[in-house]
Amino acid sequence: MMRNGQRLLMLVDDEPAQRRLVAAIAGRRAWRTIFAADAEMAVAQLGTQDGMQLDAILLDHWQSEAEATALIIELRARRPALPILLLTADGSVAQAVNAMRAGATDFLVKPLAPERLLSALDAAVAGTQGGELRPLSEKIPALLAFEEIVGAAPDFRAALAIAAKAARARVPVLLEGESGVGKEVVAEAVHAASPRAKKPMVTVNCGALPPNLIESELFGHEKGAFTGAFERKIGRFQEADGGTLFLDEIGEMPLEAQVKLLRVLQNGDIQPLGARHAREVDVRVIAATNKRLAEEVEAGRFREDLFYRLNVVQVTIPPLRERIGDIPALARHLLARIAQQPGLRPLGITDEALTLLSRYDWPGNVRQLQNALFRAAVLCEANALTVADFPQIAALGAGRNAAPAPAGMATSGGVTLFRPDGNLRPLDEIEADVIRLAIGHYRGRMTEVARRLGIGRSTLYRKLGELGIDNAA
Repeated sequence: MMRNGQRLLMLVDDEPAQRRLVAAIAGRRAWRTIFAADAEMAVAQLGTQDGMQLDAILLDHWQSEAEATALIIELRARRPALPILLLTADGSVAQAVNAMRAGATDFLVKPLAPERLLSALDAAVAGTQGGELRPLSEKIPALLAFEEIVGAAPDFRAALAIAAKAARARVPVLLEGESGVGKEVVAEAVHAASPRAKKPMVTVNCGALPPNLIESELFGHEKGAFTGAFERKIGRFQEADGGTLFLDEIGEMPLEAQVKLLRVLQNGDIQPLGARHAREVDVRVIAATNKRLAEEVEAGRFREDLFYRLNVVQVTIPPLRERIGDIPALARHLLARIAQQPGLRPLGITDEALTLLSRYDWPGNVRQLQNALFRAAVLCEANALTVADFPQIAALGAGRNAAPAPAGMATSGGVTLFRPDGNLRPLDEIEADVIRLAIGHYRGRMTEVARRLGIGRSTLYRKLGELGIDNAA
């Protein structure tokens, strides 16, 4: 509850510097912070006037894991509805699983990104899944080849086909799509399918870097190049030499840095800050944005010449709400990967739960679906997830913006049988979608795909040619 326009956060931490940092970040969103140095003081604070009005607790994991778990259990027992967030330098899946089972609401990893903390706090008090243990879910290996990416929706497959063809060339690729649609997964697939696959793929989140440091991060600097440059730094372009540089959230890059990026794309060389000479690099750039860069160009926030340099091949990834039929297959695929994490086990999911998930509009897209499944898998005591394991989705009003799945939608496989006008799709289109779905489901193991489809391997490859299906898409 907001009082005088403020929310109240209790930070359990004994480090003054960390206290100041958290209080400053939280203050940007009208949070006032009180402090407790240890578990005993934290429990005592609950009985104070401020403690009775808390909106959230942030626990810095400076204790042992057992002490942190015990404190979470104690706080949860005394204040069952109060959101508890855990901050730690160790982003291990096993630790997060234990914290969640003890009653933690969210899990954040140091170094603390301001927007991530604010997003997690806002989501916690709103009762939504905006924070959603994102650092935890990012620990699940995301590297997939094109044939392993799940999704049969025509627009999605068309986007993957474009990306797969572009992978074989050196040209820049621009990935557009809402946050959470899987742009980084597609970027990694492009790199893996390219001649540069044996070289590194280096990722830079342009939105997470302070404007005054982005040039140093990208191009490097020499010792003494500026105040605080105590040693030489190798930039990300040089790290990616011979490989791929993935510039995520490129739309957030300051105009000054855009000028230097354009020069690198034009000339193929970089000049670290403070260096006398330029250095030639061979880097393939993949950029991603959740904005429409053409509109950013019109608004004067993005350079037109850089836009055209980056936009040699454009891939637009549709949001999850536009490919609801993919959710059942995608959910099963994600659950299989989640089950490989420490402390977790294989789980099924009921048709009723899949129906619930398919009727939600997923504003956070695939990332939100993965996090919802992860949270449910951690807390599930049965052998299969049910509707009861997704209380947040149900509480948010499943289907509030999503239209009911049209008749003929095969929820178990994600293959659409009917066109939007109500007429059946042609048999060859349906057959092509089924084959694509099988290739993704069985992770490109073509012998297994053929066996499960009840056809010979040679017949499968003949059908791929007849239906115009790219092996990579």
